[in-house]
Amino acid sequence: MFGYSLHCPSVRHTQEGAPRAHARNACRHCFLLRTGPDGLDEVLILRRSGRVRTYKGRWAAVSGYLEGGPEEAAEQARREIYEETGLAEAHIELQRASEPFTFDDAKLDMCWTVHPFLFRVRPGAAITIDWEHTESRWVRPRSLGRYRTVPRLKEALARVYPPIQDGAP
Repeated sequence: MFGYSLHCPSVRHTQEGAPRAHARNACRHCFLLRTGPDGLDEVLILRRSGRVRTYKGRWAAVSGYLEGGPEEAAEQARREIYEETGLAEAHIELQRASEPFTFDDAKLDMCWTVHPFLFRVRPGAAITIDWEHTESRWVRPRSLGRYRTVPRLKEALARVYPPIQDGAP
């Protein structure tokens, strides 16, 4: 489905000046989209609990580590959505998947390769969050920048959600 690369944009060095390997992780960001009560698009964001390994307390999409190769990413995305929200495959429809992108998080000394997905949630489907999150919110895509999110969440959304026009909700 996608090419796969774990090239990080920057290289860290030891105190002696030798290159040091980053922790490398591939993950999925699964954005869930619905039509809100006002007829406008909303995406689901989830606040990460204190029991997860990284980015505690930050807002995120449904996400998880990619296990295996990128050809399995879409199927794993559906499983992750079910685990984190209770939404079965019958409640969601894949709208778009993007080529992955890679970035370096120097604070955690990690290199992330993110595989973004956008799924539409069918009307009437109810969200039930799991232990990885403390709360959920449906927000307009344009307002994502108002939240303290995991790194590059807005960029991941922009890769799968239509561009937001100036003046649009």
